[in-house]
Amino acid sequence: MSIDEHGKRPACFGLLDKVFPMDDEGLRTSPDACLECPDKTECLKTAMGAKEGLVVKGEFVDKAYYAGAIGFMERWSRKKSLYYKIKEKKE
Repeated sequence: MSIDEHGKRPACFGLLDKVFPMDDEGLRTSPDACLECPDKTECLKTAMGAKEGLVVKGEFVDKAYYAGAIGFMERWSRKKSLYYKIKEKKE
């Protein structure tokens, strides 16, 4: 893990594909190096708050719906909310 030019955070800080990549089974997990990092919580929150993280949250909503954990209206409501948040991030 390398430190950025300011010497405060790792260069991978907040990069979703680095801190929460998809594994071979299609599940997202944090690498072992991230689990040892003192910035792991803030880093993952930053990554999930970015546009790419909101897309991942949409994946979670779909999985919950197909597993029967949430109903159609709940899925629709969450997806609509995420859609507008993603749209805000683009602008």
